[in-house]
Amino acid sequence: MPAFFDTHRETLEKAVEAAKTRGFWTPYPEVPSKSVYGETAKEDGEAAFQALLGKPFDLDQPNDAGLAGKEDSPFGLALGITYPAATPDTLIAAAKSAGKGWAAASVEDRVGVALEILSRINAQTFLMAHAVMHTSGQSFMMAFQAGGPHAQDRGLEAVAYAYHEMSLVPGAVRWEKPQGKHGPLVMDKTFKVIPRGIALVIGCSTFPTWNTYPGLFASLVTGNPVIVKPHPKAILPLALTVRIGREVLAEAGFDPNVLLLAVDEADAPITQELVTHPDIAIVDFTGSPAFGSWVRAHGAGKQVFTEEAGVNSIVVDSTDNFRGMCANIAFSLSLYSGQMCTAPQNIYVTRDGIETDEGRKTFDEVADGIAAAVDKLLGEPNRALGILGAIQNPATAERVADSRGLGRIVRDSGPVDAEVAGGARTATPLILALNAQDEDVYLAERFGPISFVIATAKTAAAIARAAGSAKSRGAITAAIYSTDEAVIDAASEAFADAGVPLSVNLTGGIYVNQSAAFSDYHVTGANPAGNACLTDAAFVANRFRVATVRRQA
Repeated sequence: MPAFFDTHRETLEKAVEAAKTRGFWTPYPEVPSKSVYGETAKEDGEAAFQALLGKPFDLDQPNDAGLAGKEDSPFGLALGITYPAATPDTLIAAAKSAGKGWAAASVEDRVGVALEILSRINAQTFLMAHAVMHTSGQSFMMAFQAGGPHAQDRGLEAVAYAYHEMSLVPGAVRWEKPQGKHGPLVMDKTFKVIPRGIALVIGCSTFPTWNTYPGLFASLVTGNPVIVKPHPKAILPLALTVRIGREVLAEAGFDPNVLLLAVDEADAPITQELVTHPDIAIVDFTGSPAFGSWVRAHGAGKQVFTEEAGVNSIVVDSTDNFRGMCANIAFSLSLYSGQMCTAPQNIYVTRDGIETDEGRKTFDEVADGIAAAVDKLLGEPNRALGILGAIQNPATAERVADSRGLGRIVRDSGPVDAEVAGGARTATPLILALNAQDEDVYLAERFGPISFVIATAKTAAAIARAAGSAKSRGAITAAIYSTDEAVIDAASEAFADAGVPLSVNLTGGIYVNQSAAFSDYHVTGANPAGNACLTDAAFVANRFRVATVRRQA
């Protein structure tokens, strides 16, 4: 068996330490540099992607349901890729058979395999970037970073947490209980980490790798065979992941069916059949609250981890950098056309205006300032396309159009210049002004480049509304702008109580949308936006159990 664990031991040790210290660390560079990935990596990655188009994807795994796949690039490129499909029963039978040898493997062997998989995925980051770009609609740079190294960081983070938790279980101990003059009671005990069973990971269309890797690798290293179920519109990135994983498993002497791809099409879904199958023990889900609710309800008796969605808020009380604040919010609203679970939707501003370094600004001036910053940011079409990317789902574009009548238009949405966008489906941010009483509008999640500037009576009321909506509707991020430490303290307490991480006075190159592996706890599991956190001990520890054998010495 290859010594994968020894090869990657240093990376693992650094990852475990980084998760403890929560500072910046990554073994996977986010810069698409030739000096990092190789002189021809960029050209090789694009050529490899082009070679996949218009033909069946080569993946040697159980296949009793023909070929499936109807992916369309949001940038207008015809993909034409099909994948080997299999029925849920076939996939589960294969996973169950393969899982016996995987469960019997040592923790070190399983962790070593996972680390080698991540290393090989990293080497193919340029290929993965094209795959993520043309399925999710992310711009190339974002797809390279978020779909590549940042996703790999999240996978490694899960491996590190799982390894640490499993390392707390000793292999064998001699147990002695003093009994005075009668001598001690002595027993030999052995402890073995045992998996829960087959794990199902349900991917999403917007971040197919970033949101899938934590659950995939957490289940894999804890001994569970994994079935990866991609969104039918974002299969390719996870097909590549599974293919690389199966190659490593086979090289290590394991049945590659420890890792399987479950492919379907929108008009013939198999996800519900997989979720409810009695042999599925663990379910990881990322997606809409509607289907997330179904998964939680029908996954009763299984270990279910969900990241769903929520209504993210910004409270604007005051600022000592009005232009910096507006520019920062503008970028957050524009990045990937608001198609991020972390993107802000509701911006609360006091009706009487705010104090700034430029003097007092009225409510309308604050709203207009944000809109003007969006216009400036997206004023050059090539830069706009690079920030916005493309709209992944036509339904999102329709939602933008349908939302224009929900409030007073502060900034209308429109497409990127056609000569630059080509066949890409694009939409710039739509910004609407509302009053605090319009709760039926702004308390509903409006996924995509849609945001509301909401007039409230006082900052305290804004904090209460924003934190309250996090409790009732869910939220993954929150932000506040204020020059008053008492206001910041009040907001910190309110959002902590609502289970939302808070960003304070962001005006530079850090944005509320961003979540850093090994440092930020992404989702808390403490409000309806999700029942799990990526990544903490609770995310990994319930994926295994401990079996004990006791012998009297």
